[in-house]
Amino acid sequence: MRAFINRWEPSGRTSTLQEQVNRLFSDVLERSSEESSLTTWAPAVDIYETEHELVVKADLPDVNPQDLDIRVENNILTIRGERKFEKKVNEEQYLRVERAYGSFSRSFSLANTVNSEAIKADYQNGVLELTVPKREEAKPKQIKVNVGTPAVAMAAGAK
Repeated sequence: MRAFINRWEPSGRTSTLQEQVNRLFSDVLERSSEESSLTTWAPAVDIYETEHELVVKADLPDVNPQDLDIRVENNILTIRGERKFEKKVNEEQYLRVERAYGSFSRSFSLANTVNSEAIKADYQNGVLELTVPKREEAKPKQIKVNVGTPAVAMAAGAK
């Protein structure tokens, strides 16, 4: 038979090291989840460029499109909105709330090469996609190469 020695605590409660560690982690996790629900959130964004446009994709699940405000001012593209916490279930029934709720704002500088007057916005399956076309003068231009007729000979023959 093994004998266990428990540390005497003035509160009259005995606890093992494992219980103390569990309580410590539990306290930290509860505090961090409470704090995260109070902090602001920013949706994840992908931005890529094609030959003719700049594309911005933002993950906005459960955001009502009517709660989105997309603006361009002084070549700054700003996406604002809010994900609201729906009270379909009583708060006491939640076991864990990890997703962030509340207002958000993301801003991006646009180059002078884009046409901010012609931005298109689509929202499908919780993803906002903004298409920002490039100005005509900013699009790549292909230069035709003449083959077999030297430029000097053509200039001389033009006299």
